[in-house]
Amino acid sequence: MRAVVQRSYEASVKVDDKTIGEIDWGMVVLLGVKDNDTEEDLKYILRKVLNLRIFDDENGVMNKSILDVGGSILLISQFTLYGDVRKGNRPSYSNAAGFEEGKALYEKMIEEIEKSNIKVETGSYGADMKVSLINNGPVTILLDSEKVF
Repeated sequence: MRAVVQRSYEASVKVDDKTIGEIDWGMVVLLGVKDNDTEEDLKYILRKVLNLRIFDDENGVMNKSILDVGGSILLISQFTLYGDVRKGNRPSYSNAAGFEEGKALYEKMIEEIEKSNIKVETGSYGADMKVSLINNGPVTILLDSEKVF
């Protein structure tokens, strides 16, 4: 499982020109599910997302997590995080999870974030989405449950 985490001032997602999710201050998480991901992969990414110390403390040092500061999360499914271009210029998505498998883990991630008392807004799994954000910093962190980066 992979995630791109971006600290944001505000963010939103639209489907068919209708806003379906928006947050004020917090983080946008683009989540990609791999074909062999399990709940263990989900737990790893969840723990990292919730505990990333990317928010400033009283000294202006990134030392606080989303749990510490009470921000919100906009969670967007992003199968293209498993796009592989090592053999050409057209990405292969053969490592991305199938629709039903990916959707189940995405929905489980939503449930787990909600259990942490963090407000979570979402996109629509599998839809053509338009995501807007004002990246704060900018701060962008890459996470991978296989720890390839």
